[in-house]
Amino acid sequence: MSTRMKDIAAKLGISIVTVSSALRNTGRVSPALRARIRKCAREMNYKPDLMARGLATGHTFLIGMIVPDLMHPFFAATAKYISRNLRANGYNLVISSSEDDPQLELEEVESLIARRVDALLLASSQPSKESDVFRRIAEVGVPYVLLDRPVDGLRVPFIGSDNEEIGRLATEHLIDRGYRKIAYVGVPILGVGSGRLQGYKVALRRRNLSVSKSLIETVESADERGEECGYSAMQRLLSRHPRPDAVFCLNDIIASGVLKAAHDLGLSVPGDVGIIGVSNLTGISFWSSFQVPLSSVDQDVAAIADRTSEVVLQLLNPDAKAASRRVLVPLKLVARNSTQGPTGEGIQGKEPERPDRSNASQSHYA
Repeated sequence: MSTRMKDIAAKLGISIVTVSSALRNTGRVSPALRARIRKCAREMNYKPDLMARGLATGHTFLIGMIVPDLMHPFFAATAKYISRNLRANGYNLVISSSEDDPQLELEEVESLIARRVDALLLASSQPSKESDVFRRIAEVGVPYVLLDRPVDGLRVPFIGSDNEEIGRLATEHLIDRGYRKIAYVGVPILGVGSGRLQGYKVALRRRNLSVSKSLIETVESADERGEECGYSAMQRLLSRHPRPDAVFCLNDIIASGVLKAAHDLGLSVPGDVGIIGVSNLTGISFWSSFQVPLSSVDQDVAAIADRTSEVVLQLLNPDAKAASRRVLVPLKLVARNSTQGPTGEGIQGKEPERPDRSNASQSHYA
């Protein structure tokens, strides 16, 4: 016979209401007692009856998550941590991919609404707050959180990074390492691409360096085709005069293509050209396509996932305090071989090797 809440209550000598509140993360239960109840539930192999629970509460205990690319290590790691956090609180995560297509994103939102998810997490591909996706979500009244990609003007919680600060941090690092003709390669994603490009420009101007249109490359994809787009962008940059001596890339996937193009053209990294990305994929995955260990701005995926989980649970708990509207997770710059400076010894003509993961925790300019 399966364990019931009243069995846990009887064993601990407390009320069923207290057990229910602790397991559902509602009500006023002290942290110590909540931990004791959950420990007992695990020991007694308690499994909640989700169907009965849903009928009683009107909830499905499902949370939908839509990301632009399920294969992208940043979003895959974020989803993994969020799923783990929500599972510990009695919710399951349903994940979909928009493939960075606004229309497909709308279709995925409709599908998740049809499944009666209790909330949505969106790394949205929508161009503005007036998009049909947000109107549709407002119609049905499903609470939602924007993840990683901000949308100007939407008065909903956003969890992610300060993109302008990312651009400033990466560009100033390159300047501090002695580079002066610094290029930027990114995509025109509102909030992400525009913010990082703005930070790049701010850093150059603060250091009395000119912003040259010939050193700014906009590409179509930063995800599924990001490496290919980065490769082509670097070929174009290297065909111009003046040729860049460093490149700040919107993310590590684009940076991998930029680095490969430099390598194939016989350039030394970091001696001839320095390269920096964003996301620190080496630190969150087994990404191993870098010929030179890549410097990167670490967005702290685990912290983004933790804060996202906290905020969505607050939205679903009427007894909780109001959810934060805007959470920017602190950044850190992880300096590796790809930005040692123009006089640094580059790696040239070598077969790709796995980056030195021992450097992943080393940060500068945090």
